[in-house]
Amino acid sequence: MAQDPIAGETGSTYAPLKPVSDARRAFKTGDAFALWFSLGIGLLVAQAGALLVPGLSLPHALLAILIGSVIGVVLLALAGVIGTDTGLAAMSSLRPTLGVRGASIPAVLNMVQLVGWGSFEVIVMRDSADALSKQAFGFSAPLVWTLIFGVLATLLAISGPLSFVRRFLRTWGIWLLLAGAAWLTYSLLVQHDLGALMRRPGNGEMSFGGAIDLVVAMPLSWLPLIADYTRFGRKAGETFRGTILGYGIANIWFYSLGAVYGLAAGGGDALLTTALAQAGGGLALLLVLIDEIDNAFADVHSAAVSTGTFWTRASVPLLSAAFGALCTLIALAVPMAKYQNFLLLIGSVFAPLFGVVLVDHFIVRKRRIEVDALADTQGRYGYSGGWHMSAFIAWAIGIAAYQAINQWLPNLGATLPALVIGAVCYLAFVSARKQAYA
Repeated sequence: MAQDPIAGETGSTYAPLKPVSDARRAFKTGDAFALWFSLGIGLLVAQAGALLVPGLSLPHALLAILIGSVIGVVLLALAGVIGTDTGLAAMSSLRPTLGVRGASIPAVLNMVQLVGWGSFEVIVMRDSADALSKQAFGFSAPLVWTLIFGVLATLLAISGPLSFVRRFLRTWGIWLLLAGAAWLTYSLLVQHDLGALMRRPGNGEMSFGGAIDLVVAMPLSWLPLIADYTRFGRKAGETFRGTILGYGIANIWFYSLGAVYGLAAGGGDALLTTALAQAGGGLALLLVLIDEIDNAFADVHSAAVSTGTFWTRASVPLLSAAFGALCTLIALAVPMAKYQNFLLLIGSVFAPLFGVVLVDHFIVRKRRIEVDALADTQGRYGYSGGWHMSAFIAWAIGIAAYQAINQWLPNLGATLPALVIGAVCYLAFVSARKQAYA
């Protein structure tokens, strides 16, 4: 009897340091599209789009959205191909680049940031649902909403990505999401004069380069966890196409919706949420709100998988339950303003890191990996005591470049330059080493 790729997914055999078996590589182009379309749509994306205006005029904002989305999604899809090439979880796939021990550093950072973002997603859903319940029914119950969304995200994370995509997204979740997004778009076109909004000038508070950087940042925020899901892909080409189409369409669509609704509402996140809630009596916003649960699912599940790469005896489903509970408690107890800047600071380290990782995988190692060496400090990926110093130095230079650009050239946008600088430095170090041993 053929093995069900979904059955047993939550068992103790789920090992982030081992490649996914062929029997569990079930994701086709449509699965990748459904997952990344779903993850690309959300209130946070729309709110980010609203930040582009009125600093930029709407035509310039839409152009920045298009350019930034294309750049960011291509890089995201390339990182996804690494997961399909290797069959490894995202943090495990960093071992050939950073070393057997060195990869634990980004794994810990990723776990910390994902707990924070998981909590943030629960807070966003809680606050939005509470605003809708006040508007529609006249009652407020933030505690109840926090527990509902925290429990739902935890249960989905425990079920794992195969079950989530095949049994939830592909079956009916994607259709609810499409219905909500389509209704928001229809309401926008009916209720607002798009031509008049397009003619409004920007006030110059945001540069075009800064706007592109803001758009690029959203798809790049998924770099540290995309391989946790694309490792279940059958073929690299299917992963690449599904990711580009799914996330690309979603990112352009919702950044654009956020920009137009934000400009029509006069700016500000609260005004944007109100404008969205009024579109169709809040029904469309409710459907999009339901979709936010998949972002929390991805944060909780990947926090567990990242931890499993350095705590190899732990069970990923049990870790998912623990991280889900932790995210819910944080959402109940800690104001987001206390650690949002800290989360953004941690997130900034991953753009230059993946500049190094992408060139190492595609150019230096030409998409080849030795699985047996992943846990061997004396093997091919042992380097110097388990640390690949050339990669760490290139990464550090990229981080320094990010902070310098952010400080002295804020209008340029720091994400892409830092990624490119990290990548170029790593290639230079590799070339110099080859010449030294020639």
